[in-house]
Amino acid sequence: MSNDINTSTSYTDSLRWQDTQPETAKKSDALTQEDFFSLLTQQLSFQDPSKPADNDQMIAQMTNFTMAEGISNLNSKFESLAASMTSNSALQASTLVGKKALIGSSTLELNSSGEAKGTIAAEKPVKDLKLSITDASGQLVRTIELGTQAAGGIRFNWDGKNEAGESLPTGEYSIKAEGSMGEEFTSLPIASYKNIESVSINGANGIILNTKEGAIKLTDVAEIA
Repeated sequence: MSNDINTSTSYTDSLRWQDTQPETAKKSDALTQEDFFSLLTQQLSFQDPSKPADNDQMIAQMTNFTMAEGISNLNSKFESLAASMTSNSALQASTLVGKKALIGSSTLELNSSGEAKGTIAAEKPVKDLKLSITDASGQLVRTIELGTQAAGGIRFNWDGKNEAGESLPTGEYSIKAEGSMGEEFTSLPIASYKNIESVSINGANGIILNTKEGAIKLTDVAEIA
């Protein structure tokens, strides 16, 4: 499997028209400190001698310009930092391809090693917890009794065998967890491991993991194995 990393903007940006005008010929509209002092000199040259400029006003003007220039420079630094962080994210994301992500799912993937793992989420202590596994035709192939469990993540392993102890073929199997929480017998949410086939860098959405289950944000993944 190749390491696929997609970006939502880089390729399309490369197709857009680019300004080839030499940098030396471009004129910036931004005011520099030199422009400010030129304006200040003009202001002083045209002031009324009987009403000289207030020192406090001059200092306030200089302070405001300095702050505006500092904020502009800070924005440029942040843009550079954001670009650097995106590059680092892409490099880190490439290492996730081929690994497995623990995500909420109603299916369980039986791999070539003949085992499958997952986690059941219980908000409260649960009794008579039972895991039911069915094949693609909807036939129940295995029931795993987990008994009484404390609240939290309840890990489980399936050896890939049916009730008769026969090994089943690899593939996707449906799973369902049920148990008693207080006086109520209810279904519990399950998370299973899905293979990460590719990774996308999607701007504000961050890193997106692409699996057979679909696309999911990295921030929504409970565990990487």
